[in-house]
Amino acid sequence: MKKSVVYWSPCLDKVGTIKSTLNSAISLAKYSKDYDVTIINVFGEWSSHYKYLEQNNVKLQNLTFDYYNLLPKKGFLKSRLSYIIIFLISSIPLLLLIKKKKPDYLIIHLITSLPLFLLNFFNIQTRVILRISGFPKMNLFRKKLWIKSQNKILKITCPTEQLKIDLINKKIFKKEKIDTLFDAIINVKDVTRKKNKTNDENNGKIKKNYFLSAGRFTRQKNFIYLIREFGKFLKFYPDEKLLIIGEGELKKKMQEEILKLDLSNSIRIQNYTENIYYFMKNSKCFILSSLWEEVGFVMVEASFCNNFIISSNCKNGPEEFLENGSAGLIFSNNKKNMLCEKLIEFKKLDNNTIFKKKILAKKNCSNFTMFNHYKKIKYILSSNQKIIN
Repeated sequence: MKKSVVYWSPCLDKVGTIKSTLNSAISLAKYSKDYDVTIINVFGEWSSHYKYLEQNNVKLQNLTFDYYNLLPKKGFLKSRLSYIIIFLISSIPLLLLIKKKKPDYLIIHLITSLPLFLLNFFNIQTRVILRISGFPKMNLFRKKLWIKSQNKILKITCPTEQLKIDLINKKIFKKEKIDTLFDAIINVKDVTRKKNKTNDENNGKIKKNYFLSAGRFTRQKNFIYLIREFGKFLKFYPDEKLLIIGEGELKKKMQEEILKLDLSNSIRIQNYTENIYYFMKNSKCFILSSLWEEVGFVMVEASFCNNFIISSNCKNGPEEFLENGSAGLIFSNNKKNMLCEKLIEFKKLDNNTIFKKKILAKKNCSNFTMFNHYKKIKYILSSNQKIIN
């Protein structure tokens, strides 16, 4: 008899979590006949993926009604308000769903306080896997909820080894409960197909062999810093080009910065595209300028598409993935001239050094394939740890 696995991962924005959740759920349905897999559609955030999920034998379970477009999303305070709204609207429907469906496993990621709250105050037998990405601020409510949930959680999974160490050092959860589970970022067949597909969005506007960056146009991604540093780099190599792909609230500010520095002929902003792999295939170097990241999904994808990687020294994902610079180049986060210096260093590297660093980074990509993610999550689901109800 199949085991039922239900995913709770309510996403407000187009973040990497969408891709990792989709690929994680699909990997269980694709590589094993042992699981019946469902994603909870909390407020309509997964509705656009219905057909894709259906094609891959993953069910979509509507929780309430579609109010995605009614939720405030931009800005810290607005997103907190959305979380409160989701908590209030979803509490009873989620409780009723779990009691009716009685899933064998509930994998929770994002707004995890709600399912953990229900887990603690109602007699729920479901085995819970808590996914922690980034180390959230440890307020009193979260700390008490985590401590109270300790014996009811099967596993706590982290996307990086460093985050696992950080969690262990906090001594909130038992060490044996915490494990690393790399995100299912790469669907090898899908990436290979898309990167070789002609993309009309480029339409010859930018030639091959450019520098590339991508992500949401938010403070976290630090694109203003990238634009300024690339401007400095152009004084040494005036023929180089930079393509930045994405969308977000800082787009206008980025465009104004490009105009102010007179860089319109060298830096181009491209709207978000479903097929970023085409642009990765045709670029020579990917730049991650983020102030903070866990893994840096686009960095891993770019490396898989044979890009050289230059990244800020975010504590967890990028440094870990690039093995502290052995598999790419790393610059001091948000420091003046640091990125410019690394861009110049990249230009001076010999082909053999570039090749060796790219090979090592691409080897590390294997941790993030759907199949390797499936093998690890199946191992976690098979854990024999006792759950106290």
